[in-house]
Amino acid sequence: MTVDVKQIGEQVEKERLIISHIRSEIHKVIVGQEALIDGLLMALFCNNHVLIEGVPGLAKTLSVTTLAGMISAKFQRIQFTPDLLPADVIGTLIYNPKTGDFLTKKGPIFANIVLADEINRAPAKVQSALLEAMQERQVTIGDNSYTLDDPFLVMATQNPIEQEGTYPLPEAQVDRFMFKIKVSYPTKSQEHEILKKMACSNPDMAVNPVIKPEDIIRLRKLADDIYMDEKIKEYIVNLVDASRNPRAYGLDIEQLIRYGASPRATIYLAMASKAHALMEGRGYVTPQDVKTVSMDVLRHRIIVTYEAEAEEKNSEDIIAEILQTVDVP
Repeated sequence: MTVDVKQIGEQVEKERLIISHIRSEIHKVIVGQEALIDGLLMALFCNNHVLIEGVPGLAKTLSVTTLAGMISAKFQRIQFTPDLLPADVIGTLIYNPKTGDFLTKKGPIFANIVLADEINRAPAKVQSALLEAMQERQVTIGDNSYTLDDPFLVMATQNPIEQEGTYPLPEAQVDRFMFKIKVSYPTKSQEHEILKKMACSNPDMAVNPVIKPEDIIRLRKLADDIYMDEKIKEYIVNLVDASRNPRAYGLDIEQLIRYGASPRATIYLAMASKAHALMEGRGYVTPQDVKTVSMDVLRHRIIVTYEAEAEEKNSEDIIAEILQTVDVP
């Protein structure tokens, strides 16, 4: 099947206006944080979930609620706490003494966009309550399974695990997030802008709904249609394979890696690269698209050894070495 790259490029050009409109609307509230905003939008266009990590006060929650406010869809925020129960997330069965029947009470997971705020402040059994919803996009309550609406995205925030009262997320759940985005402090000039916008008793946080669920589905399909050359596909496979078999690529880091990236990494690298090309207004993927999204896609999928920790090396250091060593097409 031949792919008309020119036609795809023309369709992408038509959609650039709505993407720039979304960005400008977000920046009415959020100062800076370009990488975070782009990551949220790419996750939206890929119909996938995103995990945001950073210390308190860096606008993680505000970014997600601002994005949700621009979409004419159902939004729910779940504040994760140590005493939260799985039923508080997915719902439960309630006994009706008059009829003798059990009624299904659906939880806040039944929404288009779910903000799981401070997800790692709840114990593992609550975090795991999201697993079925995130992967199968359905929820089982009692004997019945309920399909979640489309689109359905979980956008979770977490504090660094070194902080008091946090529980590390299970690897099985972390792997279900397409991106893990780390949020850093703003620059000095950005902080000055934040001061001017927010240092008052009632800052303006209003945004206008500019996108509908059908727009998201249309952009998602367009992202799927972005052209990716076979050499780019091979490059993506090589990057993931290098995390499992580093010696085959001349990398002496085998002793630093306990587990390499899963096959989800290959799938998500391809999808994210296409979404990034769409965000950049192109109908085709370049190696730079792959490099740009690699850190956010891979950082939570490569598990380092105790030896790496002793040498003060983390997964990001390993990814940087892989990106520098694997041949670029």
